Amino acid sequence: MDNSKFSLFSFSGKMKVLHLSWMAFFITFVVWFNFAPLLQMVKETLGLSTQEIKTLLILNVALTIPARVVIGMLTDRFGPRLVYSALLAVCSIPCFMFAFADSFIQAAIARFLLGFIGAGFVVGIRLVSEWFPHNELGTAEGVYGGWGNFGSAAAAFTLPTIALLFGGDEGWRYAVAITGLMSLLFSVIFYRSVSDTPKGSTYFKPKHVTAMEVTSKGDFFFLLIMKIPMYAVLGLLAWKLSPSGIDMLSDFVVNAIYAGLVALYFLEVSQVWKVNKTVFEKPVEEIHRYKFKQVAVLNVLYFATFGSELAVVSMLPLFFAETFELTPVLAGMVASAYAFMNLMSRPGGGWISDKFGRKPTLLILTAGLAIGYFLMGQVGSQWPVWLAVVAAMLCSFFVQAGEGAVFATVPLIKRRMTGQIAGMTGAYGNVGAVTYLTILSFVDYQTFFYVIAATAVLGFVTLIFMEEPTGKIAEVNKDGSVTLIDVSN
Repeated sequence: MDNSKFSLFSFSGKMKVLHLSWMAFFITFVVWFNFAPLLQMVKETLGLSTQEIKTLLILNVALTIPARVVIGMLTDRFGPRLVYSALLAVCSIPCFMFAFADSFIQAAIARFLLGFIGAGFVVGIRLVSEWFPHNELGTAEGVYGGWGNFGSAAAAFTLPTIALLFGGDEGWRYAVAITGLMSLLFSVIFYRSVSDTPKGSTYFKPKHVTAMEVTSKGDFFFLLIMKIPMYAVLGLLAWKLSPSGIDMLSDFVVNAIYAGLVALYFLEVSQVWKVNKTVFEKPVEEIHRYKFKQVAVLNVLYFATFGSELAVVSMLPLFFAETFELTPVLAGMVASAYAFMNLMSRPGGGWISDKFGRKPTLLILTAGLAIGYFLMGQVGSQWPVWLAVVAAMLCSFFVQAGEGAVFATVPLIKRRMTGQIAGMTGAYGNVGAVTYLTILSFVDYQTFFYVIAATAVLGFVTLIFMEEPTGKIAEVNKDGSVTLIDVSN
């Protein structure tokens, strides 16, 4: 742990690690979202149909759900420095593939593989938690998440301009390729500039990386239940690609995917059993226990916060264009106010958590989230546009501050498993996005906002069962001695 002063204008010690971490996350989001702002150019150059474009958008997020879980496990095992560097380097390859694709199939494979870079967020959560004490952790994780997340907005604003500067029908290819080059170059910078822990600190690794550890019989079954939505939403994505959806895959292929997901789930059940069967033989010592319900509550909250953010960012320009009869460009600019809130809201949520406690902060922000989306459901053409924008920004504050508060809590549950916990919670954000966007395809905008508000209310109810992280986390050193890590004052 680095106990030097917290100063955003410093670039040494823990602040250097924080700045390099959010930059890495920023680049992953630029690469992950480099398609949406260039969508029309890609469509014309490759001669794609509207259905094929929609398919690429779905494929772009499909792999991120399992990827966040896998990357979380790898981070705990091999350390953030190696995993983040490798992720940035390896994912530059499908980015270049997409830049030089000349058919729908090539573009589809590239976008599917690029979903893996969306897992980068998980790596920095563990890295930042190694460098910052508990009383600064929420603020640091908020800066990491909020400033890094802004990469999607940066891509939307800069990439069309870069494409136009290169000119011609192929300009978008150069814009996309530049993001891949940024990712490749920064992987080297990151590897050479960061260490997993401050000098003299121990990097605690989980006993197993094939499945998450639990410390009671009840938590064993709770973990298996909480895994089901992640498989179910992948099945939902397959259904959207089936003849019943956009008709990209045949019924045979989709049924094979369903069967594969069921098989994978039971394979995971077997891994969870191998890792945790000892809890059925003898109780875990009190000092080493943690409560999985803490993880489950954070999963539900991130489903409602980040899940709704991803969904709303996708549909808000169209919502403003149709509701207020704005041009697509103006609607996009107006809707961008929602994403801009990330710069301050997410760090703000983390800072409030540091000052006033994790659970009280989450309760207030989740209540605000429900009210905010209920208000968005009231927006109609009779509203002044400026008032609708204010409502969207108010809602956005609670959404993104809530995200900051969730990840101010994640690293305080069990240090050696922070990557795995962050991976599962992060995956639930993507589960939420797919769920909400699927619901949107069946209902009107108002109902869509009310559904999100209802899930926020559900999140508020689950929060009642969450316990404020207190005391210390016990971790075992290689020599058998125990290190106690503070999680509260």
